[in-house]
Amino acid sequence: MSENRAEARISLANIEHNYRLLCRKAGEKRIVMAVVKADAYGHGAVEVCRRLSDAGATHFAVACMEEAALLRRSGIRGELLVLGITPQELYPAIAEYDVVQTVSSLAYASQLADCGPVRVHIKIDTGMSRLGLYCHTLEDVARTAEDVARIAALPGLKVEGIFTHFAKSDEEDKTSAYHQLELFQNFIDRIQTELGLTIPVKHCSNSAAILEMPQANMDMVRAGITTYGLYPSEEVSKDIVPLRAAMSLYSHIVYCKTIHAGQSVSYGGLFTAQKDTRVATIPVGYGDGYPRSLSGKGYVLIRGKKAPILGRVCMDQFMVDVSEIPGVMEGDKVTLLGVDGTERITAEELGELSGRFNYEFVCDLGKRIPRVYIQHGEITEVRDYFENF
Repeated sequence: MSENRAEARISLANIEHNYRLLCRKAGEKRIVMAVVKADAYGHGAVEVCRRLSDAGATHFAVACMEEAALLRRSGIRGELLVLGITPQELYPAIAEYDVVQTVSSLAYASQLADCGPVRVHIKIDTGMSRLGLYCHTLEDVARTAEDVARIAALPGLKVEGIFTHFAKSDEEDKTSAYHQLELFQNFIDRIQTELGLTIPVKHCSNSAAILEMPQANMDMVRAGITTYGLYPSEEVSKDIVPLRAAMSLYSHIVYCKTIHAGQSVSYGGLFTAQKDTRVATIPVGYGDGYPRSLSGKGYVLIRGKKAPILGRVCMDQFMVDVSEIPGVMEGDKVTLLGVDGTERITAEELGELSGRFNYEFVCDLGKRIPRVYIQHGEITEVRDYFENF
């Protein structure tokens, strides 16, 4: 353990391992687009893109233009697809940073075309009801196809792709996802056979679909949470692809004391000791993205044993019961996420205990926690957001 108050250790080797497995699962000649939005789900987008580029990745997806600009300024090459809406004041950045922009309406496409040339992927809403040209039923196909034809005819745009997004592919019952797939396939057939449009890259598979819906793997698939070794939900099989979690989270004990029966711990006094209790303070809290909802529910690992959280998680600290762990002292390593001896804490478990889910936990880890990159057991890089302190 380093001298950091806390640190997230990231295994780039595990991320590369997961990416290669997903490439194999998607099939040869299919592009696997690594989704690196939200700072690569909290893992560090620049470092992840560099490692995956070295592993052969050529396509990346981000949520917004700001994320795309950061990657370009950091030297990341290859295709960058912005999945969200770019506001008008940032239209010039689309060309400046050579990104591909998602379009979700004819009106938006027309605005972009006036600032062209712009490369775009058209999004079709087949059931997510978030972004995209509306196509929830077979009756919508013809009308929406005409809008796509109008977009493709705009002189300032180059339509390079078309895609949709599944709302329920991470559920055991795939009825809804297969309905969306059928709609999208019908839509593609319509624009190709009846309107004569050829759009090079078609894609709809997200992480769950890559794992469990091979029929949905088109020209490209989008690998999101699985790239980082986490499964999309508890309903998705973990036996299909053996992913390796990339992130571990560590801290250390900064204070130890013994409290007596009748004494309470933390705000509100929700925990009151029934007997003499050895309490350790951990310098991490909800200000770092560690969920307050783990108050009185979660636990950490110290010396290979579980130490339950006592009372409320504070903004910057929380307390745990170490009465049953012999020899605990200040400075001892604390595992908040990861493995210690034979015990393990997973993001899935923390999500369940906190009433959230694994995506949130890794994405919400704050900038006060440095990302420490590990290769063959050695630290190769540290992203410390307070490095100039």
